[in-house]
Amino acid sequence: MRRIVPFAIIILLAGTAAAWWYGLPQKLGWLPERSREFALYGNVDIRQVSLGFRVNGRIASLAVDEGDTVTSGEVLGKLDAAPFEAAVASAEANVAALQATLDKLKAGPRQTEIAQARAQYDESLAALNNANLAYDRARQLRPQGTISEASLDQATANRSMAAARAESASEALKLLEEGSRAEDIAAAEAQLTAAQSSLASARISLADTELRAPNDGVILSRVREPGAIVSPADIVYVLSLTEPVWVRSYVAEGDLGRLHPGMKVQVTSDTHPDKPYDGTIGFISPVAEFTPKSVETPQLRTDLVYRLRIVIDKPGPDLRQGMPVTIRFPSLAAP
Repeated sequence: MRRIVPFAIIILLAGTAAAWWYGLPQKLGWLPERSREFALYGNVDIRQVSLGFRVNGRIASLAVDEGDTVTSGEVLGKLDAAPFEAAVASAEANVAALQATLDKLKAGPRQTEIAQARAQYDESLAALNNANLAYDRARQLRPQGTISEASLDQATANRSMAAARAESASEALKLLEEGSRAEDIAAAEAQLTAAQSSLASARISLADTELRAPNDGVILSRVREPGAIVSPADIVYVLSLTEPVWVRSYVAEGDLGRLHPGMKVQVTSDTHPDKPYDGTIGFISPVAEFTPKSVETPQLRTDLVYRLRIVIDKPGPDLRQGMPVTIRFPSLAAP
């Protein structure tokens, strides 16, 4: 009997240790809620960008390949720019011609042109004066029969033509002295503006013959090769962005009240569990959904959960698309 009692005590202690090891106190609610570790599970979500040229053309060169790291603004490829350079040159010439026309209208006639018009007007006045004298002589001589009726008619016609030429020269001089019409200047300015817009469009198209990286990242795919004819709808590269790196996770409704946007978290991967990344809850979905298969557990198979987006503050190269991670909340840890 004395041997049985110690053996029973040993069995009881072993059973208590095993229950403690497998979490029986937590399952039965023997420990307070805040002493349990609160953690979520999710997957790394890295944004990808499909890159292509904004204009049609033939690929002249591609500078990077799959796996290369690129920086924002780096030239990744070029199209044959010759057609676009010719279009820019033509647009520049058109702008120069219209600018010259506008400058001419704004400057008005030159002083020499006005002086020439004034001389022509003076000449027409002299011709008119001479025609008047001839008409007066013919009118005086006709009653005496010295000249014929036809000569008088000719003198009358010459006087009328001289008067008309003098009036025309006078109006021409006035036009030059008044300068260009405001309507003509406005029309020339509108034509110049349209030509400048066409030039700007041609220059943009020329700049678009260079494909530049929109962000820092890593080239995932190189879809085209030099010599290929591409359109704006064709993909040339697929770029994986270095930042931002997000973690997509889900929280049950019972724990939703414990979280809020801006809360600091720590994210660890299975590869480096001892190397946590700092993160911040950036978004909590207002809409409930059934637990996705990727994070489903036996306890949550039929539960509704809310999606979280956690932004990693300083992501490292070991965080890759789809990698499973664990999210812990230092502010909810037990004291």
